[in-house]
Parts: sequence; C-alpha cells; structure tokens
Amino acid sequence: MHGTGNRILIVDQRERDADVPSESELQRLGDPATGLGFDQLMWVEAARGPTALAAYRVFNADGSEVEQCGNGLRCVAWWLAREGTRDFSLESPAGLVDAAVGDDDRVSVSMGLPVFDPAGIPFDAERESASYPIDVGGETLEASVLSMGNPHCVLIVDDVSTAPVDELGAALETHPRFPQKTNVGFMEIRDRKHIALRVFERGVGETAACGSGACAAVVSGIRGGHLDDEVCVQVPGGKLVVSSGPDAVWLTGQVELINEGSIDL
Repeated sequence: MHGTGNRILIVDQRERDADVPSESELQRLGDPATGLGFDQLMWVEAARGPTALAAYRVFNADGSEVEQCGNGLRCVAWWLAREGTRDFSLESPAGLVDAAVGDDDRVSVSMGLPVFDPAGIPFDAERESASYPIDVGGETLEASVLSMGNPHCVLIVDDVSTAPVDELGAALETHPRFPQKTNVGFMEIRDRKHIALRVFERGVGETAACGSGACAAVVSGIRGGHLDDEVCVQVPGGKLVVSSGPDAVWLTGQVELINEGSIDL
C-alpha cells in the first residue's frame, strides 16, 4: 500500500505464528532491486489484550525495528477495516492507538501526545527546551526536538524545495546527541494553517511522506506560536491533516492499496 506516497508493506500474521524475517531478509525485501520495495514494513499480529483489534510492529527498509509509523498505521487501519469494523484500537510498540476509517476511505489515527523531555525522546540535553542549538559540520542549527512515539528533529526552512535534505538529514540522523538516531523534518511555514514538509526518515532516507514527521512538525510549530491547532501538511506524496488536541495528536489522509499476494522467504 501507500499512505500519501509512503511505501508500506503490510504482512498480516494474525492467523499464523511466524517469525519476523531476519535483518538481512528485511533489507532484501525493502530494496526494490531484490524484493518488493518499501519504506516501512508493518508486521500485524493478533492483539494481546481485549481492548485492541490487532497489534503491529514496524520495520524500516534497513531492517531496523522502530517504535511508530503514522502512515503505516493508517494503512494497517484501512486494511483491517475491510473486515467491517471502522473504529477501533490497535496495540503499537509506542502504546495503544485509536483509528477511524471514514466512508471516503480517509483514515484518521491517534498518534498519542508528544514527548518533550530529552530523556524520553531520547536526546542528549541537560534540560527541556522549546529548541536546541545543534552543531553540524561546523555550523550551529536551531532545531525543535521531540518524540511522537519515535524521535524527531524539526528545522524551519525558507523553502523546502531547496533545503539540503540529503546532506543535513544524514548528518542529523546519526548525530551523537540522538542515541537511537532520529527522523529529520524540514518545514516551510506558509501560513498558520499550511506548511510544506520534507522528511529524512531514520533508516530509510527521504520519503514521499512521513506521518509521525508531519505530526512532529505541526506540534513544534504550534509550540513555537507559528501554527493553529489544525494544519494542512503538503508533503511530496500529497496532503495530510494534523490536528492537535488535549488528549492526542490526530493524523488524517488517504491511503491506497497497490496489490496483495504472498511471498515465500
């Protein structure tokens, strides 16, 4: 499937007790030259508790397991909603999340609340701040740092089309102040209700969309006084809507099924 251009491979293992592919197998599957090709693989399992419809794990194309993927979550929700239930909860590595699939197949998912405490991101800083100076290649950048179930570093840029996404994204992803690496967002603020965004995803590189990255960018913009509570996010793969409330940040957008089948490992 894809969620606003984010390539998602869903592996539905609710009826089986199969092992997750090895790191090398995931890398081969994630590379379109040797496998199906994906940004994230969503490994769907039977729920462990009574309140959720299913559980899932998230793997990047480099074989690493991560905590959350907003667009992957939206794809999983759409896939499960085909069985009839359109409002439900799912067990994620970052905790319980809610999903709602509309009649127009627009999918909304709760991404929980942002974490700003450096230890919870994790990020190397003595105290919490709305922004942090980060030294990269002899230059000091001002960045917002937070977690949306996974770590994010957000930079405000004048024009996303000319932002050095590959160069700075790679340098910040593996910066020593991020002990578990980080996703890097480049946000252009167009007005209080609209931003443009490009994201260098941890373990993947730049993608056409990043759901948790869209949430992180909007939350950081709200915290800085630049944005309203509901924002349209233009990403290379299309548009997402992020709504920030007292109980959760919600991510809404379209998904599309590309194909389905089976693969013999």
